[in-house]
Amino acid sequence: MTDFGSNVLGPDDSLPATLTSAAREATRIEVFTGAGMSADSGLDTFRDAQTGLWSKVDPQALASVDSWTSDPDPMWAWYLWRATLARRAAPNAGHEAIARWGTSHGSRVHVTTQNIDDLHERAGSEDVAHLHGSLFAFRCTICEKPAANPEFPVEPVERLSPPKCSLCGNLVRPGVVWFGEALPMSDWERAEESMRETDFVVIVGTSGVVTPAANLPLVASERGVPILEISPDDTGLTSVATWSWRTTAAVGLPALVSAATGR
Repeated sequence: MTDFGSNVLGPDDSLPATLTSAAREATRIEVFTGAGMSADSGLDTFRDAQTGLWSKVDPQALASVDSWTSDPDPMWAWYLWRATLARRAAPNAGHEAIARWGTSHGSRVHVTTQNIDDLHERAGSEDVAHLHGSLFAFRCTICEKPAANPEFPVEPVERLSPPKCSLCGNLVRPGVVWFGEALPMSDWERAEESMRETDFVVIVGTSGVVTPAANLPLVASERGVPILEISPDDTGLTSVATWSWRTTAAVGLPALVSAATGR
């Protein structure tokens, strides 16, 4: 097992040779992203977004099956507004760098994200697993038949009535994972397989405390795979990172990919 050492890098530090070498030599790269990845595109985290109509609402009240069952209209309005904001946002330089890395000769880049927007895909990444679902994957609450995207509001409103499933007549719901629900199995299996096979991991913009997602990088860590964390602050995954770089996704990822690929 190679000893890469353990380093905390400041925002203005040069990348160490061991890091750039590991990134250049990697052929199966896993990028694990969280809310900080989208924050650089201007999207607030779930809790930061509790403004305006929803400023006094408990976030858990907008992300539980029980709340949906008792009164779905506020939740439908909330998630459609979040989809509107996500569509208005543009992929940042970090998203674009990941996509560019994925087209580099000899490199396979898989993205595992905890985000429910589509910024990775819109930047050009094609191999993306969404652990917490997607704002743009609507389905029936009961039979799970996929549903077309509804019309997204241009302004936030307090309540909207969800449409009904064309197959069974029950309500269509957002395709996101709510508290207490299982993660989508196919996405989880793809993410876990990538962590088992990767030879370089980049963790970007996640607190590292939301399980079971936060356990995935441990799969690579236990194999001695080099791990770079990009985060302005310490996280729950800093202790398993080979290098922890105190910068943001939009700054750090383009520099990393340029060093790794020369592009």
